[in-house]
Amino acid sequence: MDEATAVREWVEARAEEMAGLLAELVRMDTENPPGRGLGICAARLREVMEELGFAPEIIPLAPHDRLEEPCVVRGQVGEGSEVVYFHGHFDVVPAQSRSQFAAERRDGRMYGRGTADMKGGIVSMLYGAAAARELGLLGGGRIVFHLVCDEETGSDAGSGHLQGAGLIDTSARAMLTAEPTAGAVWHASRGALTMQVGFAGTEAHVGQAHLGVNAFAHMVAVAAPLHDLARELLEKRTSFPMGDDAVKGSMLVVGGASGSGVNFNAVPGSAWFSIDRRFNPEEDLDEEIARLTDVIDTAAASAGADVSIEILQRQPSGSTEEDHPTGRALAAAVAEVEGVAPAFELCPGILETRWYAQLGVPAFGYGAGRLDVSHGPGEYIDEAAMRRCAAVYALFAARAFR
Repeated sequence: MDEATAVREWVEARAEEMAGLLAELVRMDTENPPGRGLGICAARLREVMEELGFAPEIIPLAPHDRLEEPCVVRGQVGEGSEVVYFHGHFDVVPAQSRSQFAAERRDGRMYGRGTADMKGGIVSMLYGAAAARELGLLGGGRIVFHLVCDEETGSDAGSGHLQGAGLIDTSARAMLTAEPTAGAVWHASRGALTMQVGFAGTEAHVGQAHLGVNAFAHMVAVAAPLHDLARELLEKRTSFPMGDDAVKGSMLVVGGASGSGVNFNAVPGSAWFSIDRRFNPEEDLDEEIARLTDVIDTAAASAGADVSIEILQRQPSGSTEEDHPTGRALAAAVAEVEGVAPAFELCPGILETRWYAQLGVPAFGYGAGRLDVSHGPGEYIDEAAMRRCAAVYALFAARAFR
């Protein structure tokens, strides 16, 4: 029996176990924001990894925003010196309905918040690693798990800690994360820049508006040229392949609020808007900060606005060459299971791979879920695809160590 067949049979025999674990994880409300239930979910993941023989530990993190018991679940499979990282996150975006935490099985699919993004992926990784060990595929290598708690809000606490504390081996063969790629391989991701632009004015009663300085009016004046810039950037195109040409543009979104705590019959004395910038790998983070700052400062000077700029997030893009040996190993594993080689694409958003790629570790995203349903009210994962993905992970680990 060939390795691919052996792995598929091993995984298929555990179909109900995998579905049961996924349903259990979905029922755990780990919405982020605010970041609730993280410690409870981490404890259960540790138990599961203990049962599978993965030598897990929970790494507590310093208090961060409103996250409840922030932590990283870490474990390993195999005894070799060479490392492949299986990286995932157990926080989920807020649900549209509380019923999404019920985990419903229907027509070969599991519905619920986090099924696709990415508790289903975690289940695939766990069982893929178990299959690789049980079938003796790891050779002189080992799989190290990193399961973080705050990917949906930037991962500064989780992945940021792993990087900052030196817990990522820069000589690792590869990193793989189980994001919902629908069968494509994401070998690159956009960078992220988030800014908050504040405006200070002077409150005054509407009957004496001449005594006030309207912060809202200043906000509108400064935001206008940024909307023009957003349209200009959207026309740019990345050279990286993507499934839809419409998403190849460079993204800039402006939003915000004004006059917090001020009645309607008063000149607003404060206002702010946010800038969320997703830039392609061909673009430079520092250059984008300088460009946005220049547009804001120029418009503020013209309007006579008192403006402040705070950078809330700055993450560079990351990429790994498609023809890197571990990229070829992943493509071969996918082809063995699915019967066709996968497409390599740029992730339309930011991706956890960046934390590893920044350190020179080849990093990829591959998962059974679908991005177009991941944050919506009908989120689901195809259970058969989830099992096939587990087989891919097992074979990838085996190929990466050869």
